[in-house]
Amino acid sequence: MSRHPSTKWAQRSDKVYLTIELPDAKDVKLNLKPDGHFNFSAKGSDDMQYELDLELFDAVNAEESKAAVAPRTICYLVKKAESNWWPRLVKKEGKPPVFLKVDWDKWQDEDDEDAELGDDFGGMDFSKLNMGGDDRDDFEDEVEDDDDDDNVVDSANKEDEDPEAEGSKGEEAPAAAVGEAKP
Repeated sequence: MSRHPSTKWAQRSDKVYLTIELPDAKDVKLNLKPDGHFNFSAKGSDDMQYELDLELFDAVNAEESKAAVAPRTICYLVKKAESNWWPRLVKKEGKPPVFLKVDWDKWQDEDDEDAELGDDFGGMDFSKLNMGGDDRDDFEDEVEDDDDDDNVVDSANKEDEDPEAEGSKGEEAPAAAVGEAKP
């Protein structure tokens, strides 16, 4: 009996990213046909057989597609035969298989394809925005001023720290008041 590995996917107009999550995979076999039929099989670290058989939404260019086997994942870059966005990964309509998930780390919407996405925020230099935080002298002055305020707060809190002391003071006052009322 074989199992299905957890598989993530994302797409661009000209390619599909498939990431099969199977740590320490052995005897990895990948097969991609031009009609979009994708087969995968391997043994996991638990010596269980894992298999995947997907009928992709449309035809692909099997010669230009590439695979990479890493210690934790098997990545497959599938080139589409025609450059267009697929409404889903598999040809079959309806709910996708439970082992197939969207790879949100690689996902890009059709509208965002022309936009350059990256970690450099479009070349913005945040140090020139004068957002504060560079003037350390002002910060140290504020810390010294706050220390004086903390001493006042600490002394006020010492009176309130012992709840039993407050309760005993409250109980003694009525008894003393009653004692004073008697001649």
